Amino acid sequence: MAKIQCMARVLESAELQTGIFSLWLEVPEIAVQAKAGQFVSLYSKDRDHLLPRPISLCEIDREEGKLRLVYRVVGFGTEEFSGLQAGDEIKVLGPLGNGFPVEDRKEEDRAVVVGGGIGIPPLLQLSRELKGNVTVVVGYRDANTFLLEELRQVAEQVVIATEDGSIGTKGNVIDAIKEQDVQGNIVYSCGPTPMLRGVAAWSKEKNIPAWISMEEKMACGVGACLACVCKSNEIDGHSKVKNKRVCKDGPVFLAADIDL
Repeated sequence: MAKIQCMARVLESAELQTGIFSLWLEVPEIAVQAKAGQFVSLYSKDRDHLLPRPISLCEIDREEGKLRLVYRVVGFGTEEFSGLQAGDEIKVLGPLGNGFPVEDRKEEDRAVVVGGGIGIPPLLQLSRELKGNVTVVVGYRDANTFLLEELRQVAEQVVIATEDGSIGTKGNVIDAIKEQDVQGNIVYSCGPTPMLRGVAAWSKEKNIPAWISMEEKMACGVGACLACVCKSNEIDGHSKVKNKRVCKDGPVFLAADIDL
């Protein structure tokens, strides 16, 4: 799969919740080969900020050549992106990383798709590509949710956890899984490391495979700088130590292969 650097045209930008933005880009060269779980890097127009910002893919429209990114404003780059308007152009590199291996799932498998915070956006395209028999479990801070109704359109069941208990189960996604007695044969998850650690432990207890997408700060986004390594259970052929590059070898890994 070839990485492409090109200019993308902004089709739509909208704030979904305070500090959470949705961005639709017209970029057919990348969209046609993108997979659920991959990401793209967006470049700032400020020459003092050379490193791109990695953002996961929320939706992929291969026929129309469009990508949707949903991200949280956390610094200079994402603050700049939040000001984009329809008709603007932005430099993009992608598709990057390895996506979720949905093709390995058996048709009869019940998939459990788990996400928390800004790890929720990749679940939308993933759930769509899994094509039914999917339970989505999502964790929010409070009742200020995002993408919830869209997830309900592509999943048979959506289970919610909130830190303050304002909706759904009070607690985290594992609390919700246990309270709602969520069952499945395979797990896909994206979110912060503590959440992924809980998902990996639950899947091990249930003796089912879990594919996890890791959130790490990245620099180059193409595997050259080793700024986003995570601990692995096997020696990496590139670094010769028990590390994996999240941007290049991931961001999706089999949970059993990673030391969380």
